[in-house]
Amino acid sequence: MPVPLYQAKADFFRTLGHPVRIRVLELLQDGPLPVRDLLASIGVEASSLSQQLAVLRRAGIVTATREGSTVVYALSSADVAGLLQAARRILTDVLAEQGELLAELRGAETE
Repeated sequence: MPVPLYQAKADFFRTLGHPVRIRVLELLQDGPLPVRDLLASIGVEASSLSQQLAVLRRAGIVTATREGSTVVYALSSADVAGLLQAARRILTDVLAEQGELLAELRGAETE
């Protein structure tokens, strides 16, 4: 029996639910990067990065190609970058609304 679409979407978003994975995807928005560059930019243990890259690879969100002894990662689709940009816009709106609410609350304290 096929997985319902809502379940597949939930699984997809669960895959994105780790800060290191999100950071990897953000870095790959500008183009493919070798693992050594990802390590230098993210600042986690190599084993941790490797584990998170494997999760993204298994989910089909990134691709890996070998160039000699170097493994280079890339987004599997430009839509992934679009999703990250949409998330940034949503968060910006949510935080702006929260800031407005906080300002109202602080204003009510002085009245």
